[in-house]
Formats: sequence, structure tokens, C-alpha cells
Amino acid sequence: MDYCFCTLALRSPYRLLAKNLAEDLKKYAPKVSLIIFSDEPDDFKDYQNILAFKYQQQGIPHCWNDRRFVVEKALSMYRTAIHIDADTRILANIPEQIEWLPGITAMTDDLLQHACEWMYGPNVKLMKNVANELNIPLEKAKLIHESLYIITRDDGRELEFFKQWDIIARSLELKGYTSSDGYLMGMASQKVGWSVNTYGWETLKSLTNHFFADDRKPKTFWNRLKRKINYSYRLTRTRLSHILQMQP
Repeated sequence: MDYCFCTLALRSPYRLLAKNLAEDLKKYAPKVSLIIFSDEPDDFKDYQNILAFKYQQQGIPHCWNDRRFVVEKALSMYRTAIHIDADTRILANIPEQIEWLPGITAMTDDLLQHACEWMYGPNVKLMKNVANELNIPLEKAKLIHESLYIITRDDGRELEFFKQWDIIARSLELKGYTSSDGYLMGMASQKVGWSVNTYGWETLKSLTNHFFADDRKPKTFWNRLKRKINYSYRLTRTRLSHILQMQP
């Protein structure tokens, strides 16, 4: 089986959800591994179908764009990586005969139209500015729905995709961007010249149920303070890394 599933599982609620997902895969796709990036990888040591790796959040406001790291790791081990959010259940047998096309397979929407309807105005402005800096024509780009998508090796173009996603994510997050990674994936796909495939996606989607878990804690003083400290730490770390990268 030259493909795997992969997901992030940061913090206790999502680690529990990832265990449920692993149990589903054991039942409905017993030959397939689930690769996980987690803050507590030892929490999965009793699961034979999980390959868990230590990971701490790098995204400044959210961990959404951190998905790029677990997908890239999965593709270093398998030809195809199926990214699936941890708060998803698998409901039936996963067919083995789907031959995933090179590049990215996903559900899409018109990126600019969707952004103008659903994103905060400042995020749209930031996205347009970065797209102009990187010569990405947003009017041609597609939003990638990020809860379930498939990436298959494409003669190395997938490595350029992750590179561009990384550049876009860091550029936007340093400027205060707080919205979904699906827009950034669409920008990166446009940058590397990928047309988004749809073959097989609907079949896989029909076998899953994504229920949008929410692990936000009550807004106590200490929780708000902890979030601010973590945010400031990630922002400072990313700024320093960006400055060092710019040094000759």
C-alpha cells in the first residue's frame, strides 16, 4: 500500500480524536498507516497503525498551516498522502483501487470569490498584497478545502509546492493573517502550476464524516494569558528565523 493517511493531533482533545480515527482505519483500511504530528507522540504507542512524531506548533495565530509539515513528512515515506482532519470518522471500507493522480486532489471553490464572502477584509487585503509580491494571479487560483485532500508525488513539484506554501504562510502570518490555510494552499498550487484534480475525492468524502470539533478552553484570565504568551513566543521565533534567513 503506497499511500497513507496523515493528520495533526495537538493537545489532548485532538489526540483522543486521532485515536478514534486510527480505530476506524484499523477496521476499514487495515493495511494503511496513519502518520501523526503530535505534542505527545507517546500517547499513541499502543496503536500499531500509527506512526507518531514529536511536533510543536509553529503557526503564529493557529496551527492550520502546520498541516504542511505532516503532509510533507508523509510524502517522504509514501507516494500518496491523504490529509484528513483528526475530527473525522471513517464510516466504511476505503477502496484500494483508486489510483490518485499526481499533484493535489481536493474539493475547490473560486478563491477570490470565497475570500470576499467569508474572510475578514484585512485578511483579504493581506492575501492580495502577498500574492502581488509573489506574482500569484489570485483570479486564477482555487481555494482548497482543507479538511480532506490528497497529494501524490509529481516528479518533485510537490516539494516546490511545500516550499511556496511555507513562504506564503510565513509572509502572511508575520503580517497578521489569521484565516484558513485553504487559501494559502490554493495560492501555492497556482504558483507551481498545479491544476486541482477531483477524480476519486467524492468517493473518499462519501465514506467519512467531518464534525468540526472545538477544543477551545473557557476564556478564563489564565487561559487568555497563556494564549497571549504562546502567541508572542511564536511570533518572536518566526521573526528571528525570518531575519536569519535574510542574512547573506
